Amino acid sequence: MPPSDVDHDSGRDSGERVPGVVVVFSGGAASARIVTLAPGSVELGRSDGSAGKIDDGRVSRHHALVAFEGGRCVVTDLGSQNGTFVDGERIAPRTPTPAQRVIRVGDSLLVPCADVRPLERTGVRSLDGFVRGPAMQEILEEAARAARSGTTLHVRGESGTGKEGVAQAFHRAGPRAARALVPVNCATIPHAIAERLLFGAKRGAYSGADADAAGYVQEAHGGTLFLDEIAELDLQVQAKLLRVLESREVLPLGASKPVKVDFAFCSATNKDLRALVAAGTLREDLYFRVGRPAVTLPALRNRPEEIPALIAHGLAALSPAPTMHVSLVEQCLLRPWPGNVRELLTELRTVAQAARADGQRVEARHLSATAGSLFGSAMPDAPLAAPAGHTAPPPDGPHKRIPHVDVEWRRRIEDALRAHAGNIAATARALGLHRTQLRRLIERHGIRADEAAD
Repeated sequence: MPPSDVDHDSGRDSGERVPGVVVVFSGGAASARIVTLAPGSVELGRSDGSAGKIDDGRVSRHHALVAFEGGRCVVTDLGSQNGTFVDGERIAPRTPTPAQRVIRVGDSLLVPCADVRPLERTGVRSLDGFVRGPAMQEILEEAARAARSGTTLHVRGESGTGKEGVAQAFHRAGPRAARALVPVNCATIPHAIAERLLFGAKRGAYSGADADAAGYVQEAHGGTLFLDEIAELDLQVQAKLLRVLESREVLPLGASKPVKVDFAFCSATNKDLRALVAAGTLREDLYFRVGRPAVTLPALRNRPEEIPALIAHGLAALSPAPTMHVSLVEQCLLRPWPGNVRELLTELRTVAQAARADGQRVEARHLSATAGSLFGSAMPDAPLAAPAGHTAPPPDGPHKRIPHVDVEWRRRIEDALRAHAGNIAATARALGLHRTQLRRLIERHGIRADEAAD
């Protein structure tokens, strides 16, 4: 997949897209250097004067040729000494090969990008302790605009994409930044006490209420209330929340008079709010109150330019801080990471422990075989993906771990097959699957690999 794109069809940008590749790792460090491919192609190598010059001792003077043809990136090895690897596999010399996720030349990694202009404008930055590529920077700007012009923002994104970080940015950009941000995960609140925890209670309101207790709403007075997974709230609690948002008054349990409150409000879900309304788990009137303005966070697999910097950031936070090997970064770029940033950083903390016994260098072989891979529907001990350079045995026996595929994943499989001209092995690596799993998924869902490649 290409690095994260700003929506250029939305009116925020105009003009022809500029394809290219982004050098995301070189010299043992994360990078974000852009090599444009418009017009024509670019030669990668150590030769002076080339736009694709890479200072890497394992890169040949004339190493590989990269071009965009028919909307996809195509790589041709020029007979290099150490070879060129595309999506985890060494490609044959002088043979044009489609690249979807990552290109490795020597000890340097590049990712294809259908339009490098957003990255040229913003780069990859560390903002408030978070690594942010162009897509996330655009979302933070939208959150800041919402904070300055109103009091409400909804954030949608998969688990681990950084929804609370956006809520923090929303809070800091608003006029209530000097007061507290009160984050609440609604999924962790038992339904029986949700009303009391959110809206507070007066002394004697229930058995054991020996004193007045402020709820999260009162604690957020003057600041910002952030409700993550808002649809997990009971419908009756949602109704009372709507009244609070409309009237700016809260009636604690056991109270006879409401209390005035003033706060900015940010909500989040990992699902589509309109779908939740249709399913009956979110009140329609609450949707119209909190559903706009809204931002949608892209998954980490759609922000590959951030991954090397995230790895560097995660390892630097450890003591002592281990170093990262090119094989680790390459393998992380190849895996889909369904748990997104949270899963990646958690895995890094785990593998760093193993690396301490190997000279403080974290390599692909330290990664768990299932880290960053899709969840299956059967036994958890079957292999999903092998580290780069290794081949995992196909699952056998009665317990096979076959990932569930919804409409979105069917489309991804078909797109990946098309990008790799029907090559099963390359498609499997790009999706973070073993090729045996991919074949079973293709068969189960009636996908014609030959037709998808057309």
